[in-house]
Amino acid sequence: AKPLTETKEAKPDVKAETKTDTKPSAEAAGTLSWTWPTKGKVISGFNESGNKGIDIGGTKGQAVLAAAPGKVIYSGSDLRGYGKLIIVKHNSTYLSVYANNSNLLVKEGQQVSAGQKIAEMGDTDSNTVKLHFEIRQQGKSIDPAKFLASN
Repeated sequence: AKPLTETKEAKPDVKAETKTDTKPSAEAAGTLSWTWPTKGKVISGFNESGNKGIDIGGTKGQAVLAAAPGKVIYSGSDLRGYGKLIIVKHNSTYLSVYANNSNLLVKEGQQVSAGQKIAEMGDTDSNTVKLHFEIRQQGKSIDPAKFLASN
């Protein structure tokens, strides 16, 4: 009898795990397409120490739109300095804030789509008619201009 020269060693089938989704998770801002919340001129830009968002000038009653789809988690006027305020949660990372409105058109718990009219511009808790708009990433205010198209 010939010795068995072919000893098949049971090698575990080790394949390098190649994940095709090298994209950041669905929580990343890239998967949210942000749109301008209203038309108008930016009258005050983002500033770490002062303005936690941007202020967009306009006329009283002008449409304020959801900048991205999400769920309304606050609609009211209990936060001093923000006037009539709406906060939309887009995912576990991002929130958007719409302040100084004259009229709120959505309620807490309501789902909104990007571009949906959620409020009317006003001057509540402000000396000028404007929309104060913020984007917060995990609770920290970040410059909305980085997410909005420059038009």
